[in-house]
Amino acid sequence: MRGKELRLIVLGATSSIAAATARLYAADGATILLVGRDQDRLEQTAADLAIRGAERVETALCDLAAPQDAQRQFSDFSARIGGVDHVLLAYGILGDQADAERNLAAAEDILRVNFNSATAWALAAANLLERQGRGSLVVIGSVAGDRGRRANFIYGAAKAGLAALMEGIAHRFADKGPRAVLIKPGPTVTPMTEGMNRSGALWASPEQVAQIVYRRAFRGGPVAYAPGFWRIIMLVIRNLPSFIFNRMEI
Repeated sequence: MRGKELRLIVLGATSSIAAATARLYAADGATILLVGRDQDRLEQTAADLAIRGAERVETALCDLAAPQDAQRQFSDFSARIGGVDHVLLAYGILGDQADAERNLAAAEDILRVNFNSATAWALAAANLLERQGRGSLVVIGSVAGDRGRRANFIYGAAKAGLAALMEGIAHRFADKGPRAVLIKPGPTVTPMTEGMNRSGALWASPEQVAQIVYRRAFRGGPVAYAPGFWRIIMLVIRNLPSFIFNRMEI
């Protein structure tokens, strides 16, 4: 299903990857509900999507990192646009690894936002999609979850948990109709990575990642790397012997 019949809910709609993906749906004439906690940015994004061809764009103000009743809230989101076909979960925080190692509250915050709250929304969406027997749940993970590295292992632990969750949801969906896909971007030029050295061929733009998100929502799963060459890179990194891996600054 594409075009005006398709209804999309974007959780974390003001993220760069989410906004770039929503633009692709808008060009197809989809109906879109944007969910986030910054009303001004939601409205700006909605106006942009309307200009780009969306059939209808709604916004919902919600602190996704602190769901009160994710199942009820998600059902309300779906009702706002007359049902849901695709769900994109695209919010998260990187956090400060050095601070989180010393400050357990900071570590808990990284895990709460990137795993605990994401789990609540993913399960709420999965339950609805399974009841209707169709649809796609696409969640943005990270290559950081593939192997714990000293540079970001707390963030990576949250993303590793999210990967296991999505793999399980995909298995649960097998032969039932819906699709569950985890997208694992490599380093991407977004506000989250500001301050890093973002030069080099390994960095992707939000638009590059969005193209993969969009394609995989219609076909594929349970895991897609973005860009695809990260599948090979992470295969190598996962299988490096510890005596080599421990000498690397990555």
